[in-house]
Amino acid sequence: MNLPQNLPRFDAVSREEAFRLLCTCLYGFPPAQPEETAFRALRTDDTFCAGKAVLHRIEATVRQNGKCFTFPFHFVCPKQNVPAPAVVLINFTPAVPDAYLPSEELCDLGLAVASFGYTDVTPDDGDFTSKAGGLLEIDRADPHAPGKIAIWAWAARIVMDYLEMRPEIDRQNVAVAGHSRLGKTALFAAACDTRFRFVFSNESGCAGAALFRRKTGETAADICRVFPFWFCPNFQNFTATDDALPFDQHFLLSLIAPRRVYVASAAEDLWADPQSELRACVAASPAFETLGCRGLVPIGEMPSPGDTLHDGDIGYHLRTGSHYLSREDWQKFIAYMKKHKN
Repeated sequence: MNLPQNLPRFDAVSREEAFRLLCTCLYGFPPAQPEETAFRALRTDDTFCAGKAVLHRIEATVRQNGKCFTFPFHFVCPKQNVPAPAVVLINFTPAVPDAYLPSEELCDLGLAVASFGYTDVTPDDGDFTSKAGGLLEIDRADPHAPGKIAIWAWAARIVMDYLEMRPEIDRQNVAVAGHSRLGKTALFAAACDTRFRFVFSNESGCAGAALFRRKTGETAADICRVFPFWFCPNFQNFTATDDALPFDQHFLLSLIAPRRVYVASAAEDLWADPQSELRACVAASPAFETLGCRGLVPIGEMPSPGDTLHDGDIGYHLRTGSHYLSREDWQKFIAYMKKHKN
């Protein structure tokens, strides 16, 4: 697959500089992790999924800057004799199960899931004062202030703190996952936190897994005009052309090496642009190979709908249909996770 000729080279900068560029030009610098975190069990149901799993409703309370903030999440763990691999799912609703969270099927596949509704952390708009915003004291006059993606990623890392306390969890095999804007968030969370050994980014498109350069569908100008609050204020200075940024999104994928990245696309999701998502996987592969890993395998032309590329440390699939987090997406990611677990 041919890459844009003007694509910046990840190996031309240090990993620290690559992360700094992502923060100063796109996402903003991530909020500091809390000074203190406490978890409280609100409810436990050991009959969940006909008794095959235990459902916990948990409340996380974090303290910082002399203030505290509380948000809820769910933790579902299958009943089994060995520690379970797990996923922190950043979801659009707090519901369990949910259209994007087929809890019983994931339980049957041996996966534990800790999930939270993203607007329980901060609203999906320009309000940076309510909920977590009141705790974090974000000054949006700062051009490098975190946007909402960085705040949702901050919360995912707090949920990871909880999973580290659970003996039922295989802590060497925990993923962070999300769909669409939350797939962008999952990638940034994994770049910030090496405890996530996998990241599952489903149809994350522009400012997610897709390259900006030569992208069709949604562009940097489109996304910044409609959702400026997802990003740092400085991003607006890099949207005039698709090559204005001094990096591209393969930098984000490359920073996750030598851990594992899984990108999923849908054939009809032209706004996200499956070809640009695949190009980013191709472009990130050398960074994985430099660290003794395998990138995307095989690297070739665009796969057909239904194809899976599971042999490398960058995984990819293209399914039929449109913008959605489907059972098929989950099944293929879990198959990849089981194949490559530590």
